[in-house]
Amino acid sequence: MRIRAQMAMVMNLDKCIGCHTCSVTCKQTWTNREGTEYVWFNNVETKPGIGYPKFYEDQERWKGGWKLDRKGRLVLRSGSRLRRLGNLFVNPDLPSIDDYYEPATFDKDILVSAPGGLTDTPVKRPHSRLTGEPMAITWGANWEDSLGGPTAQDDPNLAKMGETVKFEFEKTFLFHLPRICEHCLNPACVSACPSGAMYKRDEDGIVLVDQDRCRGWRMCVSACPYKKVYVNHATGKAEKCTLCFPRIEAGQPTICSETCVGRLRYLGLMWYDEDAVLAAASVEDDAALLDAQRSVFLDPNDPAVQQAARDAGMPEDWITAAAASPVWKLIGEYRIALPLHPEYRTLPMVWYVPPLSPVLDAAGAAGRDDTDADDIFHTISDLRIPVEYLASIFTAGDTGAAAGVLMKLAGMRSYMRARTLDGTVAQEILDRIGMSAEQVEAMYRLLAIAKYAERYVIPVAHQRQAAELDSQLTDCALDCAGGPGMGLTITPVARS
Repeated sequence: MRIRAQMAMVMNLDKCIGCHTCSVTCKQTWTNREGTEYVWFNNVETKPGIGYPKFYEDQERWKGGWKLDRKGRLVLRSGSRLRRLGNLFVNPDLPSIDDYYEPATFDKDILVSAPGGLTDTPVKRPHSRLTGEPMAITWGANWEDSLGGPTAQDDPNLAKMGETVKFEFEKTFLFHLPRICEHCLNPACVSACPSGAMYKRDEDGIVLVDQDRCRGWRMCVSACPYKKVYVNHATGKAEKCTLCFPRIEAGQPTICSETCVGRLRYLGLMWYDEDAVLAAASVEDDAALLDAQRSVFLDPNDPAVQQAARDAGMPEDWITAAAASPVWKLIGEYRIALPLHPEYRTLPMVWYVPPLSPVLDAAGAAGRDDTDADDIFHTISDLRIPVEYLASIFTAGDTGAAAGVLMKLAGMRSYMRARTLDGTVAQEILDRIGMSAEQVEAMYRLLAIAKYAERYVIPVAHQRQAAELDSQLTDCALDCAGGPGMGLTITPVARS
């Protein structure tokens, strides 16, 4: 066993209101400069929908992630190393600007500098940030925001469900899905990079780009099934979410977590067995990948694991932080967080608590008893957001696993409702979800009313690591020419 530390995130989708504050603050911190106008390290999608970039979940088209070959070996979906080398200069699986969107700006000066006496009101027209030419805005990173219909029928996840979901007005549904780089345990982008510029940090598992080694081959963009690696068109270099590692090293949460209005993000350390990663990613049955990845994680409260961490040179405060990690509690102890598309076999480390429709209201509307365990759990299959759709996104189609998580969440709500109203202990519900009263109440506190220090348990980098970390800063930071803080060059807009 080789124990490793991984900084991970969990997002509670029940609390996301789609305000995009996380996207805006991330944009202002990392990508508010020339060459990254179309780049969103963090974006919030509306599901169902085709996402950003368009159809990024369709791996038959983009060849992202991993698959098993005929001999059961794990190989990149983008092909062999020889195939990738042959496509260095003409990558057939690369999204175009139309799959993202053409960034625009506006000639605002015309509103204040137009001469008097005009018969027509001056209008600020959109101009391309890439060419300076007038353009029509037809798409954007959040174009589908709250639409819940016009593009939903093209969602690749719905294509797997056939006629299960019908978009009738009274039955339509949507939820918001914030996305960042998954900082995977088995990152396809790292393996696909011909120049070795993509790498995974030993000390905390954050995946970064060595800007000096990057040659702009863009194979990382194709290989990432989540399409969270971008190309700076001004520098020709690959860029991606850094999990705000300068803040993480100082014990602070990422900027998207810090500014999240819904307080839906959790950050913490996870221990995992590096020797078990390949076997977990190579499991033949897609539906078994969730349990396979969970088996890679090590219980930070196990004395044997703690001793193994000490033997591996982990600082004592990191061991303490891992034991208090809210991420471990949601993923490993309560088992209510799920990975995004485990079938991509990258073993992602940004997990989600799936959204739960108002199950108690649904039970009442259906004429059922919202205090009866059988009636509550039966309602799970009739919720507005279909279990099959959630399973397609979070459990590789395993509806049983997705329904099990929803039942725990519904059971928690029903238990806490009875506990709050009359002080009763709904033991039948506890028995059905296999949790104790203490666990349910602790899970409720973490999901509903957890304080700042409970949601973010981030140990600081140690002084003895400073030299190593400092040597990596020039490799992975974006404070190169044209990087954050280096000044923003504004291209003059041509007027028409």
